[in-house]
Amino acid sequence: MSRATVAVLKTQPATVLRDYHELLNLADYQNVIDRSVDTALKVNISWHFFFPGSSTTPWQLDGVVRAMKRDGYDPSLIHACHNRTVVIDAHLGERENKQLNVVESHGLRNVHLYEGEEWINIRDAVGDLANQFICLNDVYPKGFLIPKRFLGENIIHLPTVKTHVFTTTTGAMKNAFGGLLNDRRHWTHPVIHETLVDLLMIQKRIHRGVFAVMDGTFAGDGPGPRCMTPHVKNMLLASSDQVAIDAVSAKLMGFDPLSIKYIRLAHDAGLGCGDPREITIKGDHFAAEENWHFVGPFQRMTFASRMQHKIYWGPLRRPLEWSLKTILAPWAYLASVLYHDSFWYPLKGRSAMKNVLTSNWSRLFDKWDQTAVDSDGYQVEDGPQVKIQRSGFRALLTSFGILGKCLKDAPEFTDRRRRITTRAK
Repeated sequence: MSRATVAVLKTQPATVLRDYHELLNLADYQNVIDRSVDTALKVNISWHFFFPGSSTTPWQLDGVVRAMKRDGYDPSLIHACHNRTVVIDAHLGERENKQLNVVESHGLRNVHLYEGEEWINIRDAVGDLANQFICLNDVYPKGFLIPKRFLGENIIHLPTVKTHVFTTTTGAMKNAFGGLLNDRRHWTHPVIHETLVDLLMIQKRIHRGVFAVMDGTFAGDGPGPRCMTPHVKNMLLASSDQVAIDAVSAKLMGFDPLSIKYIRLAHDAGLGCGDPREITIKGDHFAAEENWHFVGPFQRMTFASRMQHKIYWGPLRRPLEWSLKTILAPWAYLASVLYHDSFWYPLKGRSAMKNVLTSNWSRLFDKWDQTAVDSDGYQVEDGPQVKIQRSGFRALLTSFGILGKCLKDAPEFTDRRRRITTRAK
């Protein structure tokens, strides 16, 4: 295996577009992303509300699109790509995180994988590779489906630098989780590390090119990917090695990458390099040596994250985990929305992000469509602390609609309605 390379740069709003272009080319993306086929920009929406560090930033998406267009990629062969979960409203999320603004400004196609897209059986997609899965055959003994459109496409993952209550850190490898698995992806939570390795094997088989661009302008510490403490870190990373970019990100946050199970498993399986000593850094070598000393996701866990751990790996697994594979599963979706969207964000969200709301990145987000932009970046003016529009009582009201949609879209109920309709015909 050739030595892994990760590009790392420090940035600021005034230069971020120029920096993204340099970053992608430092990581040699043009030799990975075939310009003759479709490229999916796999957007990350970890929360439908704006929360710094949680989801793909608009300047991240804009920077990648502008870089590709500058390098001669055909915009008609580039599309934004979204998944859906029963607790995250992707349509609300792409609006609240201003990703849709970017997609529309560039005239790109906007693909929601659960709306009119064909999904095919995994064995039809990867053949005998399925026999090598670590865990997915056990989780889904009848097989599972993946989006047919992914076969032969390039994919560029757009994660952020943050911690995660299930996997310690999350990034490029975890970003495939929503896109490749169906509504019952929560069945894999007890074996989430092994699942990410299986998904990387699938990606290497089905995609023409796999690349990741990680935004660390904001970085999240704590019980992510939602209820975190965001920090301004001004960091950008890119690589064609999904394991290596996650390893460098983990090291920046202050963790030993090879102590994180999914990175170690993928490294040992030869799917990428998880050992920072064997990774070549291009760009800002001093930035790559930073240590942010994050406390991680397990020291300040929320009530919800503690309960999730008890259900998937602790004393509640025997009495409760089985219900998540039955018609009773929507209780967990409702509990998640009630805690995160009806309680935590309205009451605690604004104070959790207050320390970063004075940053130029927050002002850029707030005035996204009014900010002057040139080939280098965005001209952000100094100003007071940004006010989050959809927070407090307004966020609480929004959560009621999310609750209803969560029940309506629950796969356990939609499958039941589909069977009833089929029998009626």
